Amino acid sequence: MEQKTKIDAENGKQEMIITREFDLPVELLFKAYVEPEIIAQWMGTKVLKLENKKYGSYQFETADAKGNVAFVATGVIHEFLPDEKITRTFEMEHTPFGVQLEFLKFDKLTDDRSKLTMHVVYKSVALRDQILALPFAQGVNMAHNRLQNIVNQLK
Repeated sequence: MEQKTKIDAENGKQEMIITREFDLPVELLFKAYVEPEIIAQWMGTKVLKLENKKYGSYQFETADAKGNVAFVATGVIHEFLPDEKITRTFEMEHTPFGVQLEFLKFDKLTDDRSKLTMHVVYKSVALRDQILALPFAQGVNMAHNRLQNIVNQLK
C-alpha cells in the first residue's frame, strides 16, 4: 500500500514534519480534527474531552478489543484558528515518550483538495527516534486513509 502520508525526520534533530494531501476541502479536513464524532471514527478512540479553543484541553482514550484501556492521550490547545491551524501539546500517559509539541497547519490547495502539515517537536532526538522505531509511519498513514474515507462520506 502506498504511503500517502510523508514523514521527514532529519538525523540529529528532535522534530519531524508529517505531510499529507487529501481529496477534501480544507473545511472538511479541519472538521476531522475538531469534531469528536469524526475523530473517534478515524482515530479509533473515545473522545472524553475536547475544548477547541485557546487554552482548551483534550483527552482521548483508546482501548483494545476486550475493552482494556491501551492508552490515554491528553493535551492543551495553545492556538486555534478555524480551517488554518492548531497548536497543541500531545502526551500519552504512562509511556516513556513525554510531551510533544504539535503545530498543525491546514492549507487549501483547490476547492476540493487540501494539505495537512504537522510539525512535531520532541524533548530530545532520542525520544523522536524511539517513536520512529515503532510502526509509526504506517500507523499515521492508515489513520489518514481512514480519515479520507470517513470524511468523504460527509461530502
